[in-house]
Amino acid sequence: MPQYKLTVNNKEFTANADAEMPLLWVLRDLLDLTGTKYGCGVASCGACTVLVDDVPVRSCQLQVQNCGSAKITTIEGLSEDGTHPIQQAWEKVSVPQCGYCQAGQIMNVAGLLKKYKQPTEEQINEMMAGNLCRCGTYTRIREAIHSVIEEVNK
Repeated sequence: MPQYKLTVNNKEFTANADAEMPLLWVLRDLLDLTGTKYGCGVASCGACTVLVDDVPVRSCQLQVQNCGSAKITTIEGLSEDGTHPIQQAWEKVSVPQCGYCQAGQIMNVAGLLKKYKQPTEEQINEMMAGNLCRCGTYTRIREAIHSVIEEVNK
């Protein structure tokens, strides 16, 4: 079985995995980083979103062999204690009901803010379009996004 050297949350890991194993399962099963969730397996829901070189990627569709020397950030890598501004905005607005999709939502917003300092509504809509929330907390998600944009641009 091939060995892959990965940089995840600013730490070096070696994973023994099949080349075609999705990054999602490497993170969850081999590296024990279970904050990233399995939602659909076909990149349609966004629950498995992580940042790869600061770009949101659906980890259920990214094979470990294609990660190369990329810098991977999971929800655990944003903040160990939940003090990242996005996480604080989520908490302040009480976004989650079940919470299952929230790691993916938060990572997508992290990617949005890496790309745009003050994103427009159109940019927010475009970036968040692929993230589903089965509980329907979209209004609170949107409120939290605006809250964090305001906070980081003070």
